[in-house]
Amino acid sequence: MDTNNITITNEQVGDVPLLIARQREMGISELIDKHFEPHGNWQGASYGELAEVWLSYILSKGDHRLNRMESWYTERQTTINHYGKKELTPNDFRDDRLAILLNALSDDTKWSAFEKDLNQRTIRVYNLETKQVRLDATTVSGHWQVTENGLFQYGHSKAHRPDLPQLKVMLSTLDPLGIPLVTTVVSGNRADDPLYIPAVKAVRESLNQQGLLYVGDVKMSSKETRTEIQKGGDYYLSPLSATQMPRDKMLELIAPMLQTPSLLTKVEYTKSDGKVIHIADAFEQEVMHTESVDGTKVEWTERLIVTRSFAYANAQLKSTERRLTLAEREIVELPEPKQGKSRPKNMEEYQLAIEKILERRQVKGLLLVNFETIVHEKPVRRYGDNPARVDRIEEICIHVSRDQAALDAYEQTLGWRVYVSNTTSSQLSLCDAILAYRGQYIVERAFGRLKGKPLSLSPMYLEKDDHATGLVRLLSIGLRVLSLLEHSVRSALKKSNTKIAGLYAGNPKRKTHRPSATLILQAFSNIILTIIHDDLSTSYHLTPLSHTQSHLLQLLGLDDSLYLSLIQDHSWNLDTYLHEP
Repeated sequence: MDTNNITITNEQVGDVPLLIARQREMGISELIDKHFEPHGNWQGASYGELAEVWLSYILSKGDHRLNRMESWYTERQTTINHYGKKELTPNDFRDDRLAILLNALSDDTKWSAFEKDLNQRTIRVYNLETKQVRLDATTVSGHWQVTENGLFQYGHSKAHRPDLPQLKVMLSTLDPLGIPLVTTVVSGNRADDPLYIPAVKAVRESLNQQGLLYVGDVKMSSKETRTEIQKGGDYYLSPLSATQMPRDKMLELIAPMLQTPSLLTKVEYTKSDGKVIHIADAFEQEVMHTESVDGTKVEWTERLIVTRSFAYANAQLKSTERRLTLAEREIVELPEPKQGKSRPKNMEEYQLAIEKILERRQVKGLLLVNFETIVHEKPVRRYGDNPARVDRIEEICIHVSRDQAALDAYEQTLGWRVYVSNTTSSQLSLCDAILAYRGQYIVERAFGRLKGKPLSLSPMYLEKDDHATGLVRLLSIGLRVLSLLEHSVRSALKKSNTKIAGLYAGNPKRKTHRPSATLILQAFSNIILTIIHDDLSTSYHLTPLSHTQSHLLQLLGLDDSLYLSLIQDHSWNLDTYLHEP
């Protein structure tokens, strides 16, 4: 048998079919083509088709570099075209064409309209509740050229890299998924506080809805932001900053409760295993606010929710212990000679030095410092015309101890924080309000995905402002895909009260009812399509699907035919398979 003309090609199918299917269900390609119209001379893949395949690459490989896309597509051309709406070519994925797509996505007006349509479709298709929105901002640093009025600027770095220019991203995410609703990209030197009011207005416009609860950190608690949320018919929950609630005012507020702890309300949390734990104590007060906005008087009742978190108190106590230890050591070592540093010469200088240490270590009033003067007599022999004598040398010893009574009183003031909200207790109970803010990790997790794996915004390999803006927005679409993928699987497992195994490397029997999107996608990484071609025919062979892979597809409302169609019917089109749940 002549086998000289036989060619065998292997394509890494992996999670690409699943990612394309999920994007089609969300209508991403369709909506991009609706809102971003290419230039009249544009040929080949549409913006939507381009974004769909590029997002599949980014989510699968954790890499947004433009110059890697063409070769990645070439290695999977048969697989991708099998699911495509039309035949694509490697030329469609040149880096210059991807850059044009990013430039298109940077258009603020078109992006706002697209985001609104995508939000409304997503909420309708996946039947999502729209009650609570979290807002927060993060920074992305890079080795960029700073230009006047450009996107990349020096500013307060949340990545602790003040030496690098940065851009800033504000996310408004929907609870409890952490799915982005509004993505705002601004220059890196902008402060966070002024970004909240535009973000709230954008969410209102995008969802066409009022009565939402906006949850944010201390930067959302400015009087202007709270007034705007109240004026717009919405609700807020955020902690007050140390400037708004200084320690002396806090102590005055909690003093009656320290005297009568029985008046405090227990805040309890039920863990996934059903165990109930006591996490905090709390109480609340009401205050009235009156503000004038554009000549209109806005009045409302605000709740001061005062809580003592045990975890926060323990963290502060550990910090205090560390600072006390450092202060004790520094005070005791004051009399010791040190190179390049003179010792205090008298009692006044010692007291001044100790005062500075206590202030710097923030432990004033917690340590007891006593001085002891020890006199040493040192005989000195006669020398020349100098008679023999006895010199008296005074040595100052410092004894440091902790004021236990002061420490016990101080410990009772640790862990306290004040939240403000314009909700009523019937809308949001005292305990629910505290638990609601504890969920702030949801938006932090979204930032973690956006900046790290699998979206890998940082480091960014782009230099133009419009390209950077477009990339952040493209990746925010990818963040939606991940969030909904995870949500669908977890919801299905919860509904059936089951767990899934086979997702953890090295521990195939380990089960979970809350698999991450990363684990879900990794479960499909071993699927390979083998194409055998000779002069007479072409045959296709696919890695058999495992029980875990089939189970995941079922949980997502799909089945094995999503993958098996690659070998059963090569002309099969994904559009004929998908339907809205």
